[in-house]
Amino acid sequence: MHNLIRITMNILGGVTGFYMILITVRILLSWFRGAGYGRPYEILQNLTDPYLDWFRRFSFLRTGVFDLSPIAALAVLSVLNQIFNTVASFGRISVGMVLALILSAVWSALSFILGFFIVILILRLIAYLTNRDVYYSFWRIIDVISQPILYRTNRFLFRKRLVNYLTGIISALLLLLVLRIGLGLAMGRILLPFLLRLPL
Repeated sequence: MHNLIRITMNILGGVTGFYMILITVRILLSWFRGAGYGRPYEILQNLTDPYLDWFRRFSFLRTGVFDLSPIAALAVLSVLNQIFNTVASFGRISVGMVLALILSAVWSALSFILGFFIVILILRLIAYLTNRDVYYSFWRIIDVISQPILYRTNRFLFRKRLVNYLTGIISALLLLLVLRIGLGLAMGRILLPFLLRLPL
């Protein structure tokens, strides 16, 4: 019975791992909508879109030009995959391990998003300091992506006080860096070790 559980978990781990690859390929191919991929792409869509569509229903995963639902979809698959692989390897799993895996997946998605916006704000700062033309296509994209995060962080930091644009960019960048470093330290040094010590 114990071996049957391990074999089943190994199979489920392999299936979820393969499905994660299919989802990733589907996401990457969707960035190039003009290309004609033909029948293989239709099969890939039929396999992956029902799962992805389930996450697209949640409006809080879509803000402005950003659709974060694929990241959430991959995070859930990642947690399941790690649970299956843990049970296959050790023959058991504790509540603390499950919570740690879920928290780790959420943190991976959040740290990716924070890192992405940090890079965008650094590019926006460079564009501002070097007087780049924001109407040039690349800088225009950076400007469009940076505006929602600048608006929200400056509203949080300064409430309704007016600040100049440079102060706004630097403040937003510092806030995201503090969040990224602080939450990373809290996860690695406090939360995950605590959860892993929880009993079955």
